[in-house]
This record gives sequence, structure tokens and C-alpha cells, in this order.
Amino acid sequence: MRRYLVVANQTLAGHELRSTLKQLHERSPSTFHVVVPATPPTDHTWTEGEARWAARTRLDAAVDALTGEGLDVTGEVGDEHPVEAVQDVLLRGESFDAIVLSTLPPGHSRWLRRDPVRRIEAATGIRVIHVVGRPVPAGTG
Repeated sequence: MRRYLVVANQTLAGHELRSTLKQLHERSPSTFHVVVPATPPTDHTWTEGEARWAARTRLDAAVDALTGEGLDVTGEVGDEHPVEAVQDVLLRGESFDAIVLSTLPPGHSRWLRRDPVRRIEAATGIRVIHVVGRPVPAGTG
């Protein structure tokens, strides 16, 4: 059984990521652990609680939707920075065959400005599958 760490926030419930996870599972039975970085909004003053609530709302909806499609999915809310969120999971001793990182397109993604694909691969030695998706409102799955 293959095991994937999935890192996504605004694109978590999107078609692009869902399709990628289903394809991975069809190739070889797989489990998925989703970490949603609690990335704060940029359009208003925010609190850490609000950022974590939005991440939790996305996570719960996505886990329900993906589980409903027959995938084995667990998840958690993580650090607001995707690289640190990945490292926090790995520090617990968990292992994965690959990391699936889902972002908004270049030019729209704050995450891509920090080159997370290269940084995660360099820090972990684990292959990163980069999925580009569209934003989906929190609470939709």
C-alpha cells in the first residue's frame, strides 16, 4: 500500500487535486494523509483562530468527500507555511512514498513565491507531485 502526504489549502476541494488522488489510488492502492496549512487570509485583518478554523473547515469537508469516493484519508491542520507543515508531520516519524502539493497557479499562489516544491524535496528527499488547481471556498467538498 502506497502512502501519500497531501498538502493543500484553497485548492483542497478542487477537481484537479481530487482527480490526481484518484489516479494515484487506481495505479496502486493508497492511503492519503492531508495537512492543511493554516494560511491566513490577505483581504482583512485576521486572527490565528480564524486561519485555523478556515483550514479545519476545508479539511473536514475534503476528508468527508474523498472518503465518500472510496479513498482512505486522514488529516490535520498544520503550520501556515507548507514546508514547515510537511516537516512537522515528518518529525513525528511518519513516512510517505511521495508528497502531493496542490497550489494555486503561478502569479496567484503565495506559496509558490517561496519555491516549496524544490524546498520540500531538498529538505525531505521525498518526491513532490505538484498539482495546480483553482480556489474552492472553505466548507465545500
